[in-house]
Amino acid sequence: MTDTYDASHITVLEGLRPVRERPAMYIGSTEARGLHHLVYEVVDNSVDEALAGFCDLIRVVINRDGSVTVEDNGRGIPVDMMPQYGKSALEIVLTVLHAGGKFDKNTYQVSGGLHGVGVSVVNALAGWLDATVFRDGNIYTMQFRQGQVAKPLTCRPETEHEMRARYEERYGTRPGQHIDPIRLQGTRITFQPDRSIFETVEFDYDVLDHRLRELAYLNSGLTIALQDDRTGDAVTYCFEGGIKEFVAHIGEGKEKLHDDVISFQKRDAESMVEVDVALQYNDSYTETIYTYVNSVNTREGGTHLEGFRSAITRAINNAARRNNLLKSNDAQVRGEDVREGLASVISTRVAEPQFEGQTKMRLGNSNVRGIVDSLVYSSLTEYFEEHPKTLQVIVDKAMTAARAREAARNARELARRKSTLETTGLPGKLADCQERDPAKSELYIVEGDSAGGSAKQGRDRKFQAILPLRGKILNVEKASEHRILKNAEIQALISAIGTGVGDSFDAERARYHRIILMTDADVDGAHIRTLLLTFFYRYMPALVENGYIYIAQPPLYRVAKGKQERYAYREEEMQEIAAGFGEKGVTIQRYKGLGEMNAGQLWGTTMDPKNRVLKQVRIEDAIYANDIFEKLMGENVDARRDFIRRHAKEVNNLDI
Repeated sequence: MTDTYDASHITVLEGLRPVRERPAMYIGSTEARGLHHLVYEVVDNSVDEALAGFCDLIRVVINRDGSVTVEDNGRGIPVDMMPQYGKSALEIVLTVLHAGGKFDKNTYQVSGGLHGVGVSVVNALAGWLDATVFRDGNIYTMQFRQGQVAKPLTCRPETEHEMRARYEERYGTRPGQHIDPIRLQGTRITFQPDRSIFETVEFDYDVLDHRLRELAYLNSGLTIALQDDRTGDAVTYCFEGGIKEFVAHIGEGKEKLHDDVISFQKRDAESMVEVDVALQYNDSYTETIYTYVNSVNTREGGTHLEGFRSAITRAINNAARRNNLLKSNDAQVRGEDVREGLASVISTRVAEPQFEGQTKMRLGNSNVRGIVDSLVYSSLTEYFEEHPKTLQVIVDKAMTAARAREAARNARELARRKSTLETTGLPGKLADCQERDPAKSELYIVEGDSAGGSAKQGRDRKFQAILPLRGKILNVEKASEHRILKNAEIQALISAIGTGVGDSFDAERARYHRIILMTDADVDGAHIRTLLLTFFYRYMPALVENGYIYIAQPPLYRVAKGKQERYAYREEEMQEIAAGFGEKGVTIQRYKGLGEMNAGQLWGTTMDPKNRVLKQVRIEDAIYANDIFEKLMGENVDARRDFIRRHAKEVNNLDI
């Protein structure tokens, strides 16, 4: 360390070096989320070609070697020389940050974003990348290694045989078919993530499947195919109905309150904003609203969501009073009442989107709010005039929700009265800690009184609190808020955590910044853990978003020989330890439940900060998370069965 600080200490990272030095700045992380983001960046370029009207087919293949190929039938990345740089446009696009057609208003009026870092970032973080462009009857190829040119641009004419083979691969075969050269244009990018950068380079078929299906819904008529050469799984999506079919998909497994999906579109030519809205009500107790800008998922909403919520509340209230469905002395239904059981998708296309923050999770364009508000209000008002029976059903649902809200409010008040910093106001089963700083405090939610007793004996009382739960809590995916808040175990959770719930929820009141789920390592334990995660995701999502929720990892095995003992978390680890001890005199204990451990063992393996393993629960993709919870905990048995079938091979140490 030197005391001087001058120009010699300033480092300029040229080319793509900044990406390799700080990959998380560009793709969010080097974990699985960032890995799959590489594919999204390449696919988004193809989607931009579709938005511009030059692409109607995108193919994604997970190759046997773990690499990924993305191919489209767009115009193909330009390959001609850029005189000011002395390089081809293809090389510039793949090796220079902030280079691309998105900055030219004449090339892409609408795109997924204007940062211009997409495919060059992928190239920087790939061990190798091969780019192939099909244009003007020629095949242009270029190869890169870790973002650097490995083989310069080459060009050769495509033979008639090659053209026919590629045409059949893209569009199938039919006798006497004419080969249209325009439909053979496009770009093919194949890349292998750099193993030295990513914690995992194993692509998850389900994760890619979810995102590609979402893109197909948002871009009606666009065909997107996914193929996994590792397993043989394959699927092709094309939804002519667009987001109407998306809404129908969201409501699968739930009883619809009206048959038709309500949808409407509007384009404001002056501001170059296009709004596409679809909605349908079902018998669930939660709202499901997904918002997008130029096919980008705006998870935190923004001005388009604000306009929608304002308009739908006003439209339903006004229509209900005009039709005498709400009397003058009736309370006006609130927004949350109107949105109970609502499944909706709001897709906007904005020429110059203004996102709040680097993550593009929230739209900031102020004019979009008014456009969406006007569209939704006028369209719904007209729809309700023509469909009074649908209006009646929606109003009845909202009024029922309003009554349940009042009952739930009373239940929350009861829970809030129990949720104070004084020990006397806490649930009787809670063994609180001495620490009063939430940042230093931990709450272990433990399955059963037996394990709870061991945890209480083994814990560090200074900062570790223990809350035993009896059996399985209520499945909140299938129950109303009123019923949920009357449940004794859930009341104990709310009271112990101290945040309140619903309207009264305040994450800053959390008494613990580590809330650790500690359940048995069997099927029942996994079920209880999923029930708890469902509750936190649905009713205390901020705790998950803030990184307060953890899952304890108790060992599965104790391997001992004489006075030596070690613990293993996987069968392979157990076998390695046993082999290291030698063949004779080795005893192996398989833990089926936490109750089989004494207080010392539970502390030493699962609760001691020096030795324990905790998994932090995070929401990387809210929509994907929502789908998983609905599949696992909802009413759709077929979806749950398919999920289990797909992931059955991933299960280890299953007790039957």
